[in-house]
Amino acid sequence: MRNIPLAEVDDLDRAVLAIGTDYPQDHLLVWHEHRRAQVLYADTGVMRVETDDGDWTIPTARAVLIPPMTRHQVTMTGVSTRSLYIEPAAAPWFPRRCQAVDVSVLLRALVLEAVEMEPRYPEHSRDAAIATLVLHELKNLTPLPLDVPLPSHPGLRGLCEDFLRKPAIHDPPGRWCAALNVSERTLARLFRRGTGLSFSQWRQRACILHSLHHLTAGVPVTRVATLLGYDNPAAYTAAFKKLLGRPPTAYRSPEATRTGSQGDGLLRSTTG
Repeated sequence: MRNIPLAEVDDLDRAVLAIGTDYPQDHLLVWHEHRRAQVLYADTGVMRVETDDGDWTIPTARAVLIPPMTRHQVTMTGVSTRSLYIEPAAAPWFPRRCQAVDVSVLLRALVLEAVEMEPRYPEHSRDAAIATLVLHELKNLTPLPLDVPLPSHPGLRGLCEDFLRKPAIHDPPGRWCAALNVSERTLARLFRRGTGLSFSQWRQRACILHSLHHLTAGVPVTRVATLLGYDNPAAYTAAFKKLLGRPPTAYRSPEATRTGSQGDGLLRSTTG
């Protein structure tokens, strides 16, 4: 199934539904939720998935698992998605919080094949077997550190959200302390309690994940490092590899251009 709303098929008595959707550049799926669990796979481009407790950056060929009834918003940058919508009872092992995952060659092939299936595929058919195998493969995905957790503390959360809009690797903790009127020790405690990360870990993760948008748009690594305030490209590359296990060049899309990545503003939609 391609480019159809989930609502048209959501009530079908099939454990797995697959829908492929092509989005305009810089498209925004505004806040919504699904009755089914969702596996949102980026066949092209980069997605930013926001929930009440975190922010996920999903590059090409990776996916995010979105639990049932999880309120979320998705910003699409040059994205074509392949989504699996799964009946909750068919996946009791599904995570309770969004989770970014690597996608194996086999699972990618299964997802692409599933999109071509009829929505009401016959039971005991080849298509039904593909749906069953998809569920088996989903149990063995490798989690990826592509999320930036957000704290519940109102003041700190506001500062975190501001930072995500314009991250800088040398943004000093003193600025945050002054804004919150707390000591650095208190700030450290708030970060650890609210995100599970130290301030420096959170800051670096936010910068690295933000850089994925630039890389997939074809921005040179040297320029990306400068935009984020790294002292030199080597420092940025080392931090990138430490978090994601691969160099920044592995995430660049040669066909993308900076002009194309800027767009003319976000289009808004309430489906996804």
